[in-house]
Amino acid sequence: MATADVLLHPVRMRILQALFDADPLTTGQLRERLPDIPPATMYRHIAVLVDAGVLEVVDERRVRGTVERSYRVSQEQAVVDATARATMTRDEHRRAYTTFAASLIGDFDRYLAHDDADPHRDGVVYRQAAVWLTDEEFTAMVHEIEHAVVSRTGNTRDDGRTRRVVNLVVIPDLPTTH
Repeated sequence: MATADVLLHPVRMRILQALFDADPLTTGQLRERLPDIPPATMYRHIAVLVDAGVLEVVDERRVRGTVERSYRVSQEQAVVDATARATMTRDEHRRAYTTFAASLIGDFDRYLAHDDADPHRDGVVYRQAAVWLTDEEFTAMVHEIEHAVVSRTGNTRDDGRTRRVVNLVVIPDLPTTH
């Protein structure tokens, strides 16, 4: 499993998002999908993800004297698992969550920057709800949500499907202490 520091970096998060549910991509193809990331920055962050085992090299071929690699996400390595989260300090959690939230804001800003962006038509949803659950009910709900999302990750872009990025945040609403 990768650490939060490896995964929760804004550039690396965008690289991973570009590769989620995609065929393997070369660095050149990633640069086409993420043109605002400078080439040297792209190569540096891909190297970090490969070294951490989060990206796998699935193909190599010679192109004009260099080696072009194709990458895919190693799904089992692309998570900060419960054990790793349990060892994080409060400050590490704060830093990781801030990076995650900033990434969401950046994603939304990039979406809205498209001339044809129409949040209503495109089905944009952002919502909060409070639910009262026992620990067992909470665990069941998280499994249900994960199943609902993961069971659809194998869909392909055909049949008029639109790629949508789903994010889940769960925070307990603890009583305020004075």
